Amino acid sequence: MHKLKSLICCLLIIIFTFVGYIPVFAEEALYVWSPSSTPVNSDSSNSDPLNLESESAVLIEQATGQVLYEHNMHEKLRPASVTKVMSILLIMEALDSGQISLTDQVPCSENASSMGGSQIWLDPRETLTVDDMLKAICVASANDCVVAMAEYIAGSEEAFVQKMNDKAKELGMNDTTFKNCHGLDEDGHLTSSYDIALMSRELLVKHPQVTKYTTIWTESLRDGKSEITNTNKLIKTYKGATGLKTGSTGLALYNLSASATRDNLSLIAVIMKAPSTKVRFAEAAKLLDYGFNNFTYKEFAKKGDLIQTIPINKGTKSSLDLILESDCGILIGKGKDSQVEQIINIDENISAPIKAGQKLGEIKFVLDRKNYCTN
Repeated sequence: MHKLKSLICCLLIIIFTFVGYIPVFAEEALYVWSPSSTPVNSDSSNSDPLNLESESAVLIEQATGQVLYEHNMHEKLRPASVTKVMSILLIMEALDSGQISLTDQVPCSENASSMGGSQIWLDPRETLTVDDMLKAICVASANDCVVAMAEYIAGSEEAFVQKMNDKAKELGMNDTTFKNCHGLDEDGHLTSSYDIALMSRELLVKHPQVTKYTTIWTESLRDGKSEITNTNKLIKTYKGATGLKTGSTGLALYNLSASATRDNLSLIAVIMKAPSTKVRFAEAAKLLDYGFNNFTYKEFAKKGDLIQTIPINKGTKSSLDLILESDCGILIGKGKDSQVEQIINIDENISAPIKAGQKLGEIKFVLDRKNYCTN
């Protein structure tokens, strides 16, 4: 088991008390880890100790983005329908912004109905609600529906694909170029397992309601006239599975972005270019098992927790309540949580007036006396 040897969580403190009639706020908090391409399983003697058959793979922790395991994670490969993770992300953003609503009736163009591949056989004369479109995309990987949604949101598939590439750049998906919104093979339509993990994390963290769709096993559409079944078999077979998206073509072979949550730990495993559908599901489960068996997500403090009440000099009040600005959760090796030491450092002799944004102290959570984060 590859154990994390140390950690530290640095959080700045907000003061909600008025001193000298000036409201005091801390600077933005720093987290123990930000999304990183540095894997925990670095082992020069064996680059793939799980002996995966797939061409590329990565396992990340959802809350922090920390890479827990990787195998050729930056190799550029064809994503097939895992492409739709980005399409779904943009649909969810349009919903959250109020640009569209779940009850909107979405038309189907001749272009959308001609996609082929995975589909629900949309007819250009029919419309479906955004809600049903999402079901068809997330559960049945419907190419016709995702193109119809792209056209509805952006006016054309081309304009929507530009939005996809803009979002990929924003997320730091440096291995990715999208040529379409569905994932059918097209020259230059490439991404990596790491980049798929990045967009999967963005979708799950910013739009957790998407799991309402990605965890559906079977569903009916068109007033019960159409039945769809989830292409992601882990939804039925893997404990805690929350999604996310399958993909396969003759050139891409078998891909999967698989997410699961157990005991407050959420993981995302990405498999690319597996030789068979059986292997992609087995190896995604193997990655998830590795994460759940070796790591735990420990929440040490929550936003608003009272840390200390301290005396203040020359203020209209004699004391201040120091309160955490944000939650502090950290990823550690299993069995290490009891060894974590909390250290509180508060500036001495604090006097009013205090400038807004002034840092007054920090909290550190330290393991094995080694700091990963400084402030």
